[in-house]
Amino acid sequence: MRARVAALVMAALLVLYLVFVIRYAFLLITDDQPLAKAIGFALVVLPLLGAGVLIADVVFVVRGERLVKRLGVEGGLPVDDLPRLPSGRPVPEAADLEFPQYQTAVEAEPDSWRAWLRLGLAYDASGDRRRARWATRKAIALARAAR
Repeated sequence: MRARVAALVMAALLVLYLVFVIRYAFLLITDDQPLAKAIGFALVVLPLLGAGVLIADVVFVVRGERLVKRLGVEGGLPVDDLPRLPSGRPVPEAADLEFPQYQTAVEAEPDSWRAWLRLGLAYDASGDRRRARWATRKAIALARAAR
């Protein structure tokens, strides 16, 4: 829940930043100086890229949460009995010990979105966010292809 609130706050701050940059770009574009106009047009590119990244990230989160809920309804979520750090995150060493079973499941069923999602959750518990996102993206792609 804290992660969702933090993500919403960060998204809101990014939107606020994008609004200010677009406003400043408009002011520069309407200036008489050619250099100011050029900088203003260049500043328009940054908010467009930022908005694209924000939209892609929100879509990823929504699709990922949808799959986690679906897997939970099916009773396929991994058991979460790992010891916790004071922050509430699983102890990475304990998560690492359980990781091989999820990796083996993906090797046995490489076309199963459920196995890939469990692997993504295992990566996340181990503290490897980059690979967790990669495995979750793979799960989302496989689930979408299966429809």
